[in-house]
Amino acid sequence: MSTKTAVSPSEFELVSGLEIHVQLNTQSKIFSSDSASFGAKPNEHISPVSLALPGALPKLNKEVVAKAVRMGLALNCTINQVNYFDRKNYFYADLPKGYQITQDNKPICQNGFINVTLSNGEEKRIGINRIHLEEDAGKSLHDQDDKYSYVDLNRAGVPLIEIVTEPDIRSAEEASLLLTEIRKLVRHLDVSDGNMEEGSLRCDANISIREQGTIEFGTRCEVKNLNSIRNVRRAMDFEYGRQKEVILAGGKIIQSTLTFDADHGTTAPMRSKEEANDYRYFPDPDLAPVHISDEWLAQLKFDMPALPQEIAKKLVTDYGVSDSEATMLSEDHDLLSYFNEALPFVNNKKSLVNWLTGSVRALLNEQEIGIADFKVIPEQLADVINMVEDKKITQQIALQQLLPALFKAPADNVMELAAKLNLLIVENSDELSTFVDDVLVKYQPQVEAYRKGKKGVLGLFVGEVMKLAKGKADPQKINELLQEKLK
Repeated sequence: MSTKTAVSPSEFELVSGLEIHVQLNTQSKIFSSDSASFGAKPNEHISPVSLALPGALPKLNKEVVAKAVRMGLALNCTINQVNYFDRKNYFYADLPKGYQITQDNKPICQNGFINVTLSNGEEKRIGINRIHLEEDAGKSLHDQDDKYSYVDLNRAGVPLIEIVTEPDIRSAEEASLLLTEIRKLVRHLDVSDGNMEEGSLRCDANISIREQGTIEFGTRCEVKNLNSIRNVRRAMDFEYGRQKEVILAGGKIIQSTLTFDADHGTTAPMRSKEEANDYRYFPDPDLAPVHISDEWLAQLKFDMPALPQEIAKKLVTDYGVSDSEATMLSEDHDLLSYFNEALPFVNNKKSLVNWLTGSVRALLNEQEIGIADFKVIPEQLADVINMVEDKKITQQIALQQLLPALFKAPADNVMELAAKLNLLIVENSDELSTFVDDVLVKYQPQVEAYRKGKKGVLGLFVGEVMKLAKGKADPQKINELLQEKLK
């Protein structure tokens, strides 16, 4: 009988690293001129290279290399200016060549890191072991026929980068934050659309546990093809609990590849885990080494846009916006582009931020569209904001009447359209004074209450005058007139 003391559940810690596959948004595939676009009919985007016909040779797409370097720079990696392609040998029905072209010993990027901010405010650094280039496989379809499986090779040869982290992740929260940051970066850098539903971003999670305070890693299991950030968290939490139960019961973790059942939130074995030597990697003789010149690397660095965290800090410093507003702007590529286009035309920069993160955002949510589909161009929105700031039109009328009118007449001059629709604030002081008199006569009891110290009724008077002015009056001016007459 074993005399080993039972380990307390609280004495275990999770150890994980992610392998994140990012489908690059190039027009053509990595080694051929076939279209790499999503959504075509089966086997529409194929060629002798995609089909691996005898004599068909690969030719590297330069844009794939540029996008991989861009991602490596964003993740603080060392860029290997000479890197190689290898053959990874394994058989699947949707892998026509019988091997995958990838990078093994000399990937394009290595030794980077990314920082994520946890919910408690703590910053966690997660190491990036490598980023390597590779081609995607095709897709097997098993539900189209009772007797046969079909193969769609449109995806075969679509360019991928695989981002492999160090085993630095200690919680499901850290994993989900990391994946969220990667998705933001690939979209911000125009490397990928980051669409997990379409498979543009996929994740495998290597998960093990160990006793707190120990250095040695436990036996890891790899959960394959997690297609949402939520499922990454769920799979990690479940697998941590499963492995803990096995160890506490005196069992051993078997290294294996697992699949995740999203309906039940559980993992199940697919096969025993392959080792690297099972793949028989060797240099691909059909592809020359990739040489990235000093000049090209310098140009790629020069062309790098500011990253979301840098942009957020600058927004807070330059325009006095809140951290949440800065984060919202910096993380939405289309919203940030709209902001930058409107910026030269608006008088009050902070007002532009307020509109985009408040009123305009609410309008977009109501219409269920993104800023890219907003029919009011940035210069027009700037004109609307300037008119509100200059008290030419009220914000309420601008939102409820002027913007909808611009949807229907996007080419119109904003001021001319507002004048044509009779939306401009009434400048006639005599007319406004008459409206104030009418309201004060109508609400005599409330006037007496005001004069006895009940100042809250002033809002009632302002609202009633605005009704008579059909919303086309400056509330501040109404306020001044009212207070003058109520003396």
